[in-house]
Amino acid sequence: MSGVNGGHQDVDIDLGGLFRAIWRRRGRVLAATVVFAGLAFVGTSLMSPDYQSEARLLIESRQPEFSGANQGPPQTTDSPFDESGISSQVQVLRSVDLIKQVAREMKLHELTEFDPTANPSAVSDILVMLGIKKNPLDLPPEERVLKEFQEKLQVYQVEKSRVIAIQFTSKDPLLAAVIPNAMAKVFLSLQSGAKLDSNTEASRWLEPEIANLREKVRDAEAEVADYRASSDLLLTGETGGTFATKQLNDISTELARVRGERANAEARAENVRAALASGRAVDTLNDVVASPMIQRLKETESNVQGQIADLSTTLLDGHPRLKGLKSQLQGIRAQILSETKKILGSLENEANVGQLRERQLVAQLNTLKATSAKAGEDEVGLRALEREATAQRQLLETYLARYREATSRSGENAAPADARIISQAVEPTERHFPKVLPITIVAALASFLVCCVVIMLSELFSGRALRPVGQVEPDFEEERLGPPVTKQAASVANRTPIVPENAPVDEAVDDDFSIESVAEHLGADDVRVAISVSPAGDAGSTNAVLLARLIAEEGRKIVLIDLTGTACPTRLMAQSADLAGITNLLVGAVPFTETIHADRLSDAHIIPQGDADPVLAMRGIERLQMIIDALSNAYDTVLVECGPADVGAVRKVTRSKDTKIIISAPAVANGEIVELITGFAEEGFGEIVLMTGTGYPQSGKPGRRAA
Repeated sequence: MSGVNGGHQDVDIDLGGLFRAIWRRRGRVLAATVVFAGLAFVGTSLMSPDYQSEARLLIESRQPEFSGANQGPPQTTDSPFDESGISSQVQVLRSVDLIKQVAREMKLHELTEFDPTANPSAVSDILVMLGIKKNPLDLPPEERVLKEFQEKLQVYQVEKSRVIAIQFTSKDPLLAAVIPNAMAKVFLSLQSGAKLDSNTEASRWLEPEIANLREKVRDAEAEVADYRASSDLLLTGETGGTFATKQLNDISTELARVRGERANAEARAENVRAALASGRAVDTLNDVVASPMIQRLKETESNVQGQIADLSTTLLDGHPRLKGLKSQLQGIRAQILSETKKILGSLENEANVGQLRERQLVAQLNTLKATSAKAGEDEVGLRALEREATAQRQLLETYLARYREATSRSGENAAPADARIISQAVEPTERHFPKVLPITIVAALASFLVCCVVIMLSELFSGRALRPVGQVEPDFEEERLGPPVTKQAASVANRTPIVPENAPVDEAVDDDFSIESVAEHLGADDVRVAISVSPAGDAGSTNAVLLARLIAEEGRKIVLIDLTGTACPTRLMAQSADLAGITNLLVGAVPFTETIHADRLSDAHIIPQGDADPVLAMRGIERLQMIIDALSNAYDTVLVECGPADVGAVRKVTRSKDTKIIISAPAVANGEIVELITGFAEEGFGEIVLMTGTGYPQSGKPGRRAA
C-alpha cells in the first residue's frame, strides 16, 4: 500500500493472498453455499410446477382435389409462402380474435389460472386503495383472460423451415396440451372459412355481372350483324371473307386466265401464219397436225403418192392414169393448204375473243375495285364492332369459368386451409419449470462465486490483497539481509535471554505458551485485533516482533503498532528510527499513509513510535481506536505492542472487552503473570493468551488460554 518505506510506492495484487483469504473463510463460504442451495431446493420444490406442450403446423399451398371443370393439375410448389408469408401466419396465430375464440370455446374465464386477479390478495387491495396499483378488476374478464393467455403463449417459426410451433405453458398438464391443439384447429378453420367466404363473395358478385355481360354481348353481336347487312359485307363462308372480296378475287383470277389464253392463241396463230408465209411444211405444227381433217387429207395424200410410185415403175409419165393420180395429189395438197388457212383463221378468232373477254373483265375489275374500296372503309367500322363484341364475349366466358369454379368451391370441405398439423401437442409428463436440480446447482454455484467475489473485493478494497511492486520474496530476502527470523531464535537486539535463570523452566518452555502456538492460534481464530502487554519490557516486545513475523510468514497481512516507551519494535523492524509513526499520527502532524512502513526482515508492516511529543500524542489517545478500526479493515491482524503497560493503560487503547490480550512474559515469575491475568479478568477482558517462550509445539494445538 502507499506509504510503505515512507514513500508513495506502487502496489500489485497478491493473487496468493486472495486465495488464502478465501481458504481461511472456507467454512463461511461452504455454509453460505449450502444455505442458498438448500433455500433454492426448498423454494423450487414448494413452487407450483408449470407444464409446457407444443403443436406444430406446416404452412403449404393446398388445393381442393375437385374444384371445377377448369381446374388444372394440383400444384406441388409452395413458392407463395416466403419468409414474410410465414411471419404473417405467425401473427395470425397470435391475433386477439383467434385467442378470444379459443378462450370462449374452452371457457377459460371459469379457470382461476387464467384470471388470478379475480381474487386479489390483501396486499393487492391495499396497493389499489393507496392508488399505487391500478385495480385489475376494472378490466373486463375477457381482457384479463386474454392478458394471462398471451403471457403463457409462445408462437414462433422454426428456423429455416415453413413450420410454425405453438407452445403453451400451464399449471395443468392436460390444459397445456389441449390449448395448442385447439389453437391449431381454430387456425385451420379460420383459413378454410376465409377461403369459403372469398368463394361465396365471388359467386355473389359474379352473378349480376354475368347477366349484365350477356346483355352486352347480345347487343354487340346484333350491332355487328346489322352493320354487315347495311354495308353489304355479307360473309361467303370463308374465314374473314366478304362477298365483294370474293368476287374481286374471282374476277382477278379469271382475268389472268383469259389473258393467258389470248396470248397463247395469238402465239399459235402467228406460228401458223409464219409457216404459210415462208412455205414451210405445215404438217409440223401442233395445231395443224391435231386437226382431224388434216390428218385424213394427209392419209389420202400418202395413199395417192404410193399409187403414183407403184405405177411409175410400169407406166410412163404421160400415161393418163399417172396424170390423173398427180392431178388428184395436187388437189389434196390444195385442200391441206386451205384447211391450214382455216385453222389459222380459227386461231385468230380465238385470240380476238380472248382480247374482247379481257376488256370486259378489266371493266368489271375496275368497277369491283371501287366497290371494294368502299367495302374496306365499311370493314373498319365492322372490325371495331367485332372487337367490342369479342372482348365482351371473352369477358363473359372468363366470368362464367370463375363463377363455375367459385360455385364448386363453396361446398363444405371444398376449400382446404393452406396449412396442416404435423405434430399435435401431447400431455407433458415432466415439469417445464422450475427444474429443481438445475436451479439448486446454479444457486449453489452462484452463491459460491458471489461469496468468493465478495471476499476478493473486501481484500482488494481493504488493501490486504495488495503488496508493494518489486517486493522480494522471503527466500531472496535471506540472501540480501541475512538469515530470516526462525522458530529457533533465542534472542534479538539486546541479546536478552528468553528464559532467565530465576523463572520456572518447565513453564517457560511449555509448548502451549510458545510464540509459534500463539501465531497458530491467532491465524486459526482469524483474530483481527490483538493487544500485546510485555511485563518483561523489551524482551516481551521482542517476542511480539517475532510473533508478527511468524504470522506474516503464514501468509496473513499484519501490522504492528509500537506503543512502547523504549521503541524496541521500531528499532527491530523499521529501516530508520526517524520515521513518522503513531505519535505523529495522534497529533495530526502527518497523513495516515505516511506512518505505515515495511518490516526490513519480513512481509509484516509496522507503525513505529514516531518522533512527536508523547505528551501531545497522549492527548489524542481517543483517536487510537479509530486508527485501529481502520487498520483492521486493511489487514488480517492488527497487533498493538504496549510494552510493560497495566490494565488501565490498555483500557485507553481499546474500548472492546472482546479484544484478545496477549501477555508476552518471558523471564517473568509466575506470580506476576497470575496477578496480571487476574487484573485483566477483573476488568472484564474475556480472552487472554499467555506467550512465555519460543519452544516448538508438539501437538499442534493452539495456544492455551489463561483466565
